Amino acid sequence: MAVTTATRPAISVSGLRKTFGDKVVLDGIDLMVTEGTVFSLLGPNGAGKTTMVRILSTLVPADAGSIRVAGHDLTKEPDGVRAAIGVTGQFSAVDNLLTGEENLKLMADLHHLGRTEGRRRIAQLVDRFDLGEMARKPASVYSGGMRRRLDLAMTLVGDPRLIFLDEPTTGLDPRSRHAMWQIIRGLVAEGVTVFLTTQYLDEADQLADRIALLDHGRLVIEGTPDELKRRIPGGHILLRFADPTALHTAARTLTVAQRDDVALTLQIPSDGDVRSLRAVLDRLDDAHVEVDQLSIHTPDLDDVFFAFTGTPASAAAGHDNTEGHR
Repeated sequence: MAVTTATRPAISVSGLRKTFGDKVVLDGIDLMVTEGTVFSLLGPNGAGKTTMVRILSTLVPADAGSIRVAGHDLTKEPDGVRAAIGVTGQFSAVDNLLTGEENLKLMADLHHLGRTEGRRRIAQLVDRFDLGEMARKPASVYSGGMRRRLDLAMTLVGDPRLIFLDEPTTGLDPRSRHAMWQIIRGLVAEGVTVFLTTQYLDEADQLADRIALLDHGRLVIEGTPDELKRRIPGGHILLRFADPTALHTAARTLTVAQRDDVALTLQIPSDGDVRSLRAVLDRLDDAHVEVDQLSIHTPDLDDVFFAFTGTPASAAAGHDNTEGHR
């Protein structure tokens, strides 16, 4: 996770509202994204995540609300916003008929980079994204992971300070996902702000400084990953003992524990912090009780997702094509 001392907003939104026909997609959204951080927007399919990205990146107009992106008023200065941002969507913008270098050159031309500057920038990106000799081959032969790396490299040709990543690792194998995570961390370390939507909750947990959960067009909760997980009950310390005598003594010592005589375990409510764990072990040590096995169980973002949307996280996997084409 990125560590930053920046306090200036890269994105500030107040009262954002968007409808399509009689369907309210975004209903009074307020949020702020700090420069040099990763902000992750989560939510079930159809919650409005892609619509939010499309509005913030000037692709779709909002119906109401005050929005500033990269220091520019979204309504009054859309060109200023576009010049400051990069967007990598759910669906790759790579041209299969062109080589990786030709795709990058196309973006350099669109950004009006001079020939020398364009070549320099392309060489940097080919090296940074480990495209190597594949950069001279048609994109049609690229693996999924390499294709996504090229897609993000194309986004970076214009050197944006704010990047929208809309489900950037969907469909990638674990190795390719982790490679993309490293790239994102590197960008943030350089001061780039990342607005990330993802269906992978572990991805948000790994990358995001702050997370907002969107459901039925409203933000239902926001905070750091740890803050959100602490909102969910059910954390506990599980102690396993070698024999019934040790279990019995421990149960008398730890009166709040839930006892399982068959499994020889005690379950003690805990948020997993070091202080509460130390207190439990100190009490057992004073009672001369040895613990055979110990494990700590804390709520994860799946639990947060389910608690605040009523939707199992697994049901949110995959694309929402309806939302994606708005």
